[in-house]
Amino acid sequence: MKKTMKRHSFITRLASVAAVCGLTLAFASCANEDLAQNGKTTTDDKSLTAFCTGEPATRTTMEADGKFYWEAGDKIWVKDDSGNWKQSSNSPTGKTASFKFLMPGNYNAKSSYEVYYPGKNGNQNQVTISANQKQTEPNTTAHFGASGDCGIAKATRNATSHEFEFALDHKAAYLVFKPYTSNDVLKYCYLTKIEVTSDNDITDTYTLDPTAETNTGALTGTGNGKKIELATKGSGAYTNGFPLTNTSASLTTNGAYMVIKPGTHTLRIRYWVKDVATHVEGTITKIIPSHTFAKNEYVNMEADLQIKNYDGDHYYMWDAQQQYWYGYEWTKHLPGNTGQPTISQGLPGAKSSSNYPKSNADPRYWNESYPGYGISNPATHSCTTLPNANEMSWYVMYGDPRWDADELWTTMGHLYKGGMWFKKKSILQAEGNYNTEKSADGTTDLRTTSKDYTNSNSSIINSGLPSAADAGNYFYLPALGCYQSGKLYNTGGGGYYWLSSAYPKNSYTAYNLRFDSGNVEVYHYSGRYNGLRVDGFE
Repeated sequence: MKKTMKRHSFITRLASVAAVCGLTLAFASCANEDLAQNGKTTTDDKSLTAFCTGEPATRTTMEADGKFYWEAGDKIWVKDDSGNWKQSSNSPTGKTASFKFLMPGNYNAKSSYEVYYPGKNGNQNQVTISANQKQTEPNTTAHFGASGDCGIAKATRNATSHEFEFALDHKAAYLVFKPYTSNDVLKYCYLTKIEVTSDNDITDTYTLDPTAETNTGALTGTGNGKKIELATKGSGAYTNGFPLTNTSASLTTNGAYMVIKPGTHTLRIRYWVKDVATHVEGTITKIIPSHTFAKNEYVNMEADLQIKNYDGDHYYMWDAQQQYWYGYEWTKHLPGNTGQPTISQGLPGAKSSSNYPKSNADPRYWNESYPGYGISNPATHSCTTLPNANEMSWYVMYGDPRWDADELWTTMGHLYKGGMWFKKKSILQAEGNYNTEKSADGTTDLRTTSKDYTNSNSSIINSGLPSAADAGNYFYLPALGCYQSGKLYNTGGGGYYWLSSAYPKNSYTAYNLRFDSGNVEVYHYSGRYNGLRVDGFE
């Protein structure tokens, strides 16, 4: 996974562009002459006071070359000499680099006044950073004002014109997403939204306080919102979302921008992608370790989107010496129904093969060992390194199993989603919830006593993903299905994983982990002759 984060100050970035392009960073005059706004000439209203922004560093959208613009509908707020909040009586009607805001009220008592821009959904000094942001085409920040972009400025009276001039200082933080991929499946998909979850608040209503942080000004207050979704669908070429055809970062192809509250955050980023041909839509997840996202800065989030691929070589009959399809692997592309099936029964294109192991003369056949009733019968071949039934019962009952219906993955050339998150062994041990000799009831040894464990607590299983802060404490098992009599079943719908313990009551079944969207269990009824997964535990 490639992940790049670069921090840039808006003002620093603009200065660098100015050096290259020859931009003038001094205020442009908005004195006695009429000011051209959006291609029109506006005559001063003598009952109003002009607050002028005369150069592109002021607000509110950013382009790739570092220039900033005001957008249609933007307004500012100022407290007049009576201490009353006043909103500008006018606003731009389109994108513009400069603008003269006309303010009602009296502004004669002081030579400077605080200007507040609380965003299009804000009021006075109250800013709402939206939990649902929307960008309808790549590489545009026209949605910033509605998303929670905000700022403060000190407007100072021009001694000649007696009008006030200001340059806005942004107080939000900004994420710039630049996804790309070389994956042959993803290049036909579209980015439909980006979901960001934090370990602390990044969205809510906050206060613009010019006296905060040693009088440099900041957003103050603590919110409750920890998740922001940025929708990336528009019209025309972007009806389905932004394309993922680029193999390197490209703002023009799918550059996306999000406004968040500044601060030190650990972030989980889920890129939602959709295959419009198959209608499969799911997520690709990246974890950003704790990082300080400063006000008035944007952070480049370059992400190489790759889907975890699970091979088809780890299906075995219980404790067999060789995998279920050894010699007939799907990668050999054998003709007809001779090789390994790759599509689950019930789906278009599903097939079966008779070349699965059928006798103990085949090293792919299951371990038939049975020392007797109630005697421990551990694996001696392919399943020896797997957890035993006792250990797995702790994962099931205390591992906080969480079904994830959205994380995308591939196996044997096909796209799927669906799997379960479990706490890692090290976490269970640290919590005192792990034992190799006794099962989760503290007394029963499943290796010698028949018992199943089932966790069907829907409030746990469907409680959502682990938090961004706790994500490193969990591991993921995909619902890779299983083989029965040469047919593949339930890929994406169920997970079936062998354990190292045979069932102590008969010679033909063994314990396994089984899960789906509604329950997770240590289960013994699976015959040793079925092809279950042998891998995956942490």
